[in-house]
Amino acid sequence: MSRLGATFARPTAANLPAPLLPSRGDDVPLTRAHIRKTAEAYLARHPHERNSLAGLLSLLDGVDDPADRATLPGHVTCSAAVIDREQRVLHIGHKATGLLLNPGGHVDGDRTLLAAALREVCEETGLRPGDLCLTPQLLGAPIDIDVHDANPAKGEGTHQHFDFRFVFYLVPEQHPQLTLQDKEVSGARWLDFAEVCSRTLRAKLLAARERGLDGQPEPVNASALIHDGHGRYLLHLRDQREGIWAPGTFALLGGGRTREDVSLEATLRRELAEETPGLEVAHLTPYAREEATSVDGLAVPIEVFQARWSGDPETVDLQEGVLLRWFTPDMLERLNLSPGLGDLIRRHAAEHPPAGGPPAPPRLLRDEAPQGTELHIVGVHLYLEDAHGRILLGLRHPDSAYAGNVWHFLAGHCEREEAVSCLVREAEEEAGLVIEPDNVELVHLVHLVDSPSARPRIGLIFRARTWSGTPSVREPDRCVEWRFWNPKDLPADVVPYTRQAIEGVLAGRLYSHRGWDKR
Repeated sequence: MSRLGATFARPTAANLPAPLLPSRGDDVPLTRAHIRKTAEAYLARHPHERNSLAGLLSLLDGVDDPADRATLPGHVTCSAAVIDREQRVLHIGHKATGLLLNPGGHVDGDRTLLAAALREVCEETGLRPGDLCLTPQLLGAPIDIDVHDANPAKGEGTHQHFDFRFVFYLVPEQHPQLTLQDKEVSGARWLDFAEVCSRTLRAKLLAARERGLDGQPEPVNASALIHDGHGRYLLHLRDQREGIWAPGTFALLGGGRTREDVSLEATLRRELAEETPGLEVAHLTPYAREEATSVDGLAVPIEVFQARWSGDPETVDLQEGVLLRWFTPDMLERLNLSPGLGDLIRRHAAEHPPAGGPPAPPRLLRDEAPQGTELHIVGVHLYLEDAHGRILLGLRHPDSAYAGNVWHFLAGHCEREEAVSCLVREAEEEAGLVIEPDNVELVHLVHLVDSPSARPRIGLIFRARTWSGTPSVREPDRCVEWRFWNPKDLPADVVPYTRQAIEGVLAGRLYSHRGWDKR
């Protein structure tokens, strides 16, 4: 059982993003740009506080180090609100002032503001970083920026603190024993939200509770356990770089939630689109909840989704990491895996034995192709006409990794499957249309390349002579509307090769190409 109890298991191989990886690093000091970006993001959420934070903005426009305690008449500090499962906030007795305060203090060699707040909590209370995790509501963003007069130490003049306040959940159900810093701390108390001593922090916490800030740790990361149904699992080799989680290991694809993500599934689909364009899975199903540890030691709850895919990793335009490969469970002992990944895959393999029939044929590696061969991505496209000769197009989601807010054929990439079967599958999954393979004919082929470095593509355009069903939006994260258009009066925003293919079909041409003259 993990620190999160029976719901969570061992650390898994999620791809932890930079926002979840604050760490102390003397070689990467806190930058003015980081402080400004954090402050501006906060003001975007609380624009009415811009006047009250004029002193902070003036500090950031100056030449002195904004986080150096010697910078006067004010400098940046960091503190934390640690919330337990009973929605109480940890306060400590501050010896110098006699006040109950949140743990916090000056920046001292920290790479991020969040890391400074975490370090101060641990130094002053004896909590370990692994006893804490981020909240889904705030993630790594400050809940409050408070301006107050400092209690000057010996030799310091009167000055102000611009205090960035972050929120952590306490992970263990039972409170760990606190080991208070004797030099500065006189005691500790857990206070309800309504009793929090800081007026501004109290107001922000009470407002955040209305949005679900309840002290119950829950996943803030999502990862994809992708398998082909025949016992193979898709693993991602991470970069061998300092400062990232599990460098140089094989891990699952995925990443951390942002404030814009409406769900963890949306997080994962965004991460897949950003990291692996060309790898599209129809369905993501929650499989397990795991826990990893970030670079600085924070607990990171993760939702693991399972998905089926049987494509060729070589066709994926990998944007992060070194490579993608299929592996079977018996190969895992030979790999440098991220923590807990081997156990997770073996458990899934035991619960999901390979489907009947022979496994998928071995993948054709690039170096197994004839010399000079360029592997292509194959896409299928549906040319569907209604009784009035109008053509079905879909408006892609504005946040789509490809052609956002542009009209396009119903389309998809061939996995390890025959092209017409792919078309039939995509039509049902994307729009609820039922098409019989015998009622499909190839009417055009577009051979295209987007840029000199992009993998070439072959677009197969198939006409369905008959079908059943009414087009409906089945994958709203990809397509927001289906509509029939007069081919002579198409909308302005159409994918260029889609328009080219429609013109080719109408002219009776079977082939066209695009982009090759720009290589």
